[in-house]
Parts: sequence; C-alpha cells; structure tokens
Amino acid sequence: AAKRTMAPDSDPTTDSAALDALGLTDSRPSRRRRLLLTMVAMAIVGILAWLVWPRGAATPAFATVPVTRGELQVLVTATGSLEPVNQVDVGTEVSGTIRTVLVDYNDRVTRGQVLARIDTDELQAQVLQGRANRKAAEARVAQARATVEESRLKRDRCATLAERQMCSWEELDTDTATYLRAQAELASARAQVEVAQAALNAQETRLEKAEIRSPVDGLVLSRQIEPGQTVAASLQTPVLFVLAEDLTEMELHIDVDEADVGQVREGQSATFTVDAYPDRTFPARITQVRFAPEAQSGVVTYETVLEVDNRELLLRPGMTATADVLVARVPDALLVPNAALRFQPPELAAAADSGGSFFGRLMPRPPRASRRSAAPAQGSRGGDGQTLWRLANGSAESLTVRTGLSDGVRTEIVDGALAEGDAVIVGTGQGKP
Repeated sequence: AAKRTMAPDSDPTTDSAALDALGLTDSRPSRRRRLLLTMVAMAIVGILAWLVWPRGAATPAFATVPVTRGELQVLVTATGSLEPVNQVDVGTEVSGTIRTVLVDYNDRVTRGQVLARIDTDELQAQVLQGRANRKAAEARVAQARATVEESRLKRDRCATLAERQMCSWEELDTDTATYLRAQAELASARAQVEVAQAALNAQETRLEKAEIRSPVDGLVLSRQIEPGQTVAASLQTPVLFVLAEDLTEMELHIDVDEADVGQVREGQSATFTVDAYPDRTFPARITQVRFAPEAQSGVVTYETVLEVDNRELLLRPGMTATADVLVARVPDALLVPNAALRFQPPELAAAADSGGSFFGRLMPRPPRASRRSAAPAQGSRGGDGQTLWRLANGSAESLTVRTGLSDGVRTEIVDGALAEGDAVIVGTGQGKP
C-alpha cells in the first residue's frame, strides 16, 4: 500500500473522500457479511439438490427359492400319556388285617387267582353264628308245623261232634281260628328261616371276599399293601392292586387344542414319539374325539383317544408322548415357502412409508407397520389371491396366486401363473450401487 504523509494542516473530510476514491478505505465487516450469506445460500442449494436430485440406489441382491412339487402333509401336534386299554383297580369290601400278599410288581396273574388274604377269624365266627341262627329258625318251623297239625285235628274233631250236637258251634269257630293262626305262625317261621339263610349267605360271601382275587388276566402294575397292614373299608373301598389287562394293546390320550379340534376326526392316522426312544416313531390311529372340554389356565382342550399296537412291549403306562395327527394330505402339490408370501420389495416398503414426495423425504413420518399378506395358517385353505414375487431376467415381478393348504413352512399353490422351478423371492440384501 502506498504511504502517504498527511500534512498537519490538511482537512480530514477531504482526505477521507480521497481515500475512498482510491479504494484505500477499510471495508472488512461488509465483506464478511457478503461471504457468509453466499455460503449459506450455497448450503441450502446443496441440501435441496441432495434431496431432489436422483441418486444411485443400491441394487438389491435377492434371495430366491425354487418352486417345488411334492407331497404336502398337514399335521396337528398334541401331547398326552399312554394308558392300558383296561386298567383295573382291585380293592376290598372287607375290613381287617392283611395276613398274606401273594403277588408283587410285574407279576402276571390269571382271572380268579388269589392276590392277598385278610385275617378271617372274626368272619368265620360270624359264619358259625349265622348257621346257628338258621338252625334255630328251622326248629321254629318244625314247632309251628306241629302246632298247625294239632289245631287242625282239634278243629276236625269239633266239627264231627258239632254234627251230633256234642260240640257247640262257638267252640268250632274258636278251633278254626286257632288252626288259621297256627298256619300263619308256620309261614312266619319259614320266613325266619329264609332271613337266617340270607344273613348266612352274606356272612359267607364276606368270608370269601377275605381272599382278594384277580378279576382279569393281566399284569400287576402296582401293589399298595403289605402283610400286617390294616384295611378299613367302612367309608370307601381302598385300592390294593392296580392291574393292566393287556399291555400289547394300549391307548394314547392326548389333549387337542380347541383351534385344531375341528380338523381331527375318528379314523385319522397319527405318529408319536416318547422320550425313552427319541429316534423311533410309533404309529397310532384315532378311535375317539370326546366332546367334554377340559379347561386349564384359560386353555380349552379336548381329550382324544388313539389306539396303539404295543406287541413289542416297548411302551409303558404313563409315558409322555408327542403325537402328530395327519389331518390332510396332498400327494402332488405345487409348493412355495411361506417366506415368499410374506416378502415385499424394499422400494415399495420405502415408498409406502415415506409417501414418495419431497415433503415426505424432508419430513419423514414415523415408521408404520407394513401391509404384507400373511401366509395361511397351518391346515387352513387360502381364500382371496395373494401376491408373491418372482425373479425373472434379474428383476422382480409380482404374481397373484391362490393358496391352498399349508403345513406352517410350505404352502400349496392351487391357482396362478407359477410353474415348478420358478425362483420366488424370499428376502433381499443390499448390494453395491
């Protein structure tokens, strides 16, 4: 900058105008303002260009699964326990002390075999007393019979004498009444014999029941008594033994959920597994679906009975089993994974979320739940058409199909422009721009 020496007597106003004319006046504050405004304007233009100007989007890398054809099985899964077809609880109607126990766990028994005996001293005394009572009643019958015979003879003799006027008619009436009373006493004595005989029969029956016998041919599952134990059968019959009639034929009782019971029918086949043999599957068949509901913790189930062949005697009563009931089967179905029915391209989801407008990009809305068409539930049949996406020539194209049965993983396609081997899209990952 040029230096200039001001004379001591120079005019400041004149000198300032001269300096302005030469461009030597200091204007740094105004320059800073202009520079700042220019930078703000350029930033706004850049942001608007970034929002509006089309940018290179990432090319989606689609994950596809081929459409297959094969068998589709719809299963209903439920849990339950194994039980014998005929399980008998053997008890006693007689109170007393157990004298002997003749069988143990897992013993095979036959019908009528003695399982245990109760002390019979008191019962035998009661039987002897009953027999004595019966003999006393029979003696009273003989006595009444003699009285009847005596009164009959007296009546007949009085009747003969009355014809000769040697016995009054009043005495004849008295003898006749006496004869009739004797006959009634004889009938009463005979009835007392029957009462005594009935009491004796009851006492002998109780004596026979002191020997606890098996009602069926089977196997001893449980023994709940020991010799010397006292049994009281006054209020309810105590259970002494639990017998299974035949373990080669068993039943599986499962609890079917109320949402699935509409698909379960008698005669349907099933398979089940038990923890004792995790690598083996056992066959079964439904024989009964009971109408009585069972509610537990707000869950309603219906007991279903399946027959099980246990000729190998591998299965035991009480085992917990998980059964799969075959409720529907399609031998030759066009199948797609359920993930393909839930897939939606990312650009459509982004457009649905933002609305696709400038203001939507500038002021995005909160995320919304995408309206995807869910796959049909397991065992159900689809109604309206559903949309899935097929990969053709490197791009995704939408197809509307009608679905059928589903096993929870795959769904049957019953109508639509879809063929075996087509690649349906089940997901996507972002590739390079």
